[in-house]
Amino acid sequence: MENKIVLEAKSIFKTFHDPVKIDVLKDVSFTINRGEFVSITGKSGCGKSTLLYILSTMDTDFTGDLFIDNESMNNKSDKKLALVRNEKIGLVFQFHYLLNEFSVLKNVMLPGFKLDKLPEEELIANALKLLKNLGTEKLAYKMAYQLSGGEKQRVAIPRSMINNPLINMCDEPTGNLDNKTHEYCF
Repeated sequence: MENKIVLEAKSIFKTFHDPVKIDVLKDVSFTINRGEFVSITGKSGCGKSTLLYILSTMDTDFTGDLFIDNESMNNKSDKKLALVRNEKIGLVFQFHYLLNEFSVLKNVMLPGFKLDKLPEEELIANALKLLKNLGTEKLAYKMAYQLSGGEKQRVAIPRSMINNPLINMCDEPTGNLDNKTHEYCF
């Protein structure tokens, strides 16, 4: 597999003004190649989640340049950024964000429905395979509200992978998971 750059941050600066000016990120630059596993560590409140929101295109209020798959994310419309996120970025947050009114299977499939590139039968098969890989296939037809916190987080992980993203970004995704599941995912 070639070392193709999939994400590049160039001189990222982020400042909050609440009520005083606080520089959170100062001249952050790096590249991530296809197949690399990168962890960002630091103390609570140092800007890790802020950086994740910028890298995932959910926060556009920064200076510097962000490239995903060699395409600049600067000055893109919200609609275009949402498409990039859905197609190229899988996201797992500290909180699972499952929709309680849907089954586990539907929650995993939702990004695939939104991308609209595969027929429903193929999405179902892919979702079931991802759930099986995490040992959670037995949960597929349960409603999200019926799950424990750890089960919900184990569902959020395959949901982030359903569109086979170029990049999977996670913000403390395994805090509620057992060691075996953590090792499988990462």
